[in-house]
Amino acid sequence: MKHFIKLVLPLLLLCASNTAFSQKKNAAFEYHIHRATAAINVDGNADDPAWQQAELATDFYQMLPMDTGRAEVRTEVRMLYDDQNLYLLAINFDLAKGDWMVESLRRDFNFGKNDNFIIALDPFDDQTNGFSFGANAMGAPWDGLMYEGGKVDLSWENKWQSAVQAADNQWVFEMAVPFKSLRYKQGIERWGINFSRNDLKSTEKSAWAPVPRQFPSVSLAYTGVLVWDEAPPPTGANISIIPYALGGVSKDFEKNKDASYRKEVGVDAKVSLTSSLSLDLTVNPDFSQVEVDVQQTNLDRFELFFPERRQFFLENADIFGNFGYSTIRPFFSRRIGLKAPIKYGARLSGKPNKNWRLGVMDMQTDEDGEGTPAQNFGVFSVQRRVSARSNVSAIFVNKQTFDYGSVTDTVAIREYNRNLGLEYNLASQNNLWTGKALYLKSFSPGLSGDDQILAGNLAYTAKQWNFNVQFENAGQNFRAETGYVPRTGIDKFVPTAGFNHLLSTGGRLFFPKSSWLLSHGPNVKVEYYFDEKMRQTENEPVLFYKFTLLNRTELTFWTAHNYLKLSAPFDPVNPSNPKDFLAAGTAHDWNSFGMDILSKPQRLFTWSVSTRYGGYFADGTRLRLGGDVGYRFQPYVALSLAGQFNRLEFKADNRLPEALKNNGYDIWLVGPRIDVTVTNRLFFTNFVQYNSQTDNVNLNLRLQWRYSPASDLFIVYTNNYFSDFSEVRNRALVVKLTYWWNI
Repeated sequence: MKHFIKLVLPLLLLCASNTAFSQKKNAAFEYHIHRATAAINVDGNADDPAWQQAELATDFYQMLPMDTGRAEVRTEVRMLYDDQNLYLLAINFDLAKGDWMVESLRRDFNFGKNDNFIIALDPFDDQTNGFSFGANAMGAPWDGLMYEGGKVDLSWENKWQSAVQAADNQWVFEMAVPFKSLRYKQGIERWGINFSRNDLKSTEKSAWAPVPRQFPSVSLAYTGVLVWDEAPPPTGANISIIPYALGGVSKDFEKNKDASYRKEVGVDAKVSLTSSLSLDLTVNPDFSQVEVDVQQTNLDRFELFFPERRQFFLENADIFGNFGYSTIRPFFSRRIGLKAPIKYGARLSGKPNKNWRLGVMDMQTDEDGEGTPAQNFGVFSVQRRVSARSNVSAIFVNKQTFDYGSVTDTVAIREYNRNLGLEYNLASQNNLWTGKALYLKSFSPGLSGDDQILAGNLAYTAKQWNFNVQFENAGQNFRAETGYVPRTGIDKFVPTAGFNHLLSTGGRLFFPKSSWLLSHGPNVKVEYYFDEKMRQTENEPVLFYKFTLLNRTELTFWTAHNYLKLSAPFDPVNPSNPKDFLAAGTAHDWNSFGMDILSKPQRLFTWSVSTRYGGYFADGTRLRLGGDVGYRFQPYVALSLAGQFNRLEFKADNRLPEALKNNGYDIWLVGPRIDVTVTNRLFFTNFVQYNSQTDNVNLNLRLQWRYSPASDLFIVYTNNYFSDFSEVRNRALVVKLTYWWNI
């Protein structure tokens, strides 16, 4: 397999890269932006005289339900600028009567469940990285960093203004984004840009520059061109100081510890060394205001992945954290500060010019007092564009333990761990072809040889057909202690293929075939795993069939077969707290099937259902019932309940320990949530999670008041109980104040 990857994958990527040098797809779509002739008041009204001098962008193209013509819902966009800000005005007209569809006034809403307007900005016009801003029809703001050509990281925040005003047949969105909040190279007078509109009442999604329906509406490969009448103004001195003050109290009842009190201060700083290269600094950071993770039932043999939510690590996070694949990450920032507090850190990231990206990070943690010494985490990453949208990247990750002579558990804590990697990312000009070729090597004391990873894939994504083939070879001694690589000592081969039969709608589009069904089609995916001697250890073929209705309801049926041979002992009931093991070397296989339904997003009451039934380890059976329901009293209150139930039943199988034979287990995970958005600046969240697998009930109450742009007051209360509510495990109350101060 390793030799196959070395020989075949580069040839596949080379062949596909021939499509990457064509002209930008929507280069003919130009919007000419001019300097404002008068002051603009960002209030959601279109009556400022300056707007009458701005160029008009309208006549959007439809993306959904089909992408074969102009949008029926009219949208008008105008843009201007002055020495400080970039301005936008969007008038969103109605086609159908009735209330607008919004979840709440919460920032960074769910795109598919809200009537909204979004702008995609690509200041370097590299069709890979950029910014996204927007709002829903009730004024909830949306902002994020764009990466990999169409993904948006909504955890990013910066200073900007917006306002929304509604009328009988339209809603108006107005915004001002300071140039200091953007990253761009001075002197570039042509940026990538596109505007997106999601109108749930008419079930139509549209974009100013046309985008094929299989891609996100903000796909940077399909942006038009923002043409400046002069080079955007230099940002000048751009330094932001973000101090915080915190007070809190916590008590661990489970360990019978006395209450501990917190009185802490810390500071973050953002320094723009150039208009496109920024330095982030932090001293004594605290992340107590970050929302709790959504728990998951773990019936897998490997650890679960939870995304990074801490603000300091988010800007340009992709250059550090997106190296590799979702299960092959040499760097994962949540490893930093996992067991010990962070003392200080620095991060340099950005684009020195259109063709290069740079990321350098150094973080220092303190000892935790329970056996983990002080450690330093360093990362260096560089990326070079090699064609219109493809690039070559390199990364070096270093984890160093100080005072290693005092470490008692030298198996769990090594003196150092280092990763060196190189990858080629393919993205064709029209985004139909994407792919990757990856090489990683680790360096750890006491481990040498078989410490490399070779991987790659090639994908084709069109309106109706999609294909992907992926290869992975991970050496047994590869270690990524600052990353996320749950499986080593494997060869993996994953081919996928799918077909989506598109149907047009009665009367409005060409060749009408259905008035209720938009598309349907099959998709097949097969995962093969082999050990180091190329003996098959696992395979999972899965066949899906998906129906998409015109109203955006989705229905998927699937069936699968699983075979695996355990490489290590495994507890099939609770892998995170194992008690009864299945022996290593035992083989297991079973069949299963299921169904998933996602309701249309236009209703105030929304729901989804996920089911699974079939075999399980040791000829057992597994029933899974899951889903969520939600109701919104828009735009102020959103109620939701997510849950999952698993029933595991075992027979008297000789592979089982006595405790599991002829036994059954019920595993519950239930999470009710209440979101109250009094305004788009005042939010209250009440989140409860009951998890019988971890014997825990978590209550999290979080109040956030954005009293000034990017400045907040947080009050967070957390309480953990045993799952039978018999005792309190621990509880904490934290009050935190932050302020964003621009120098």
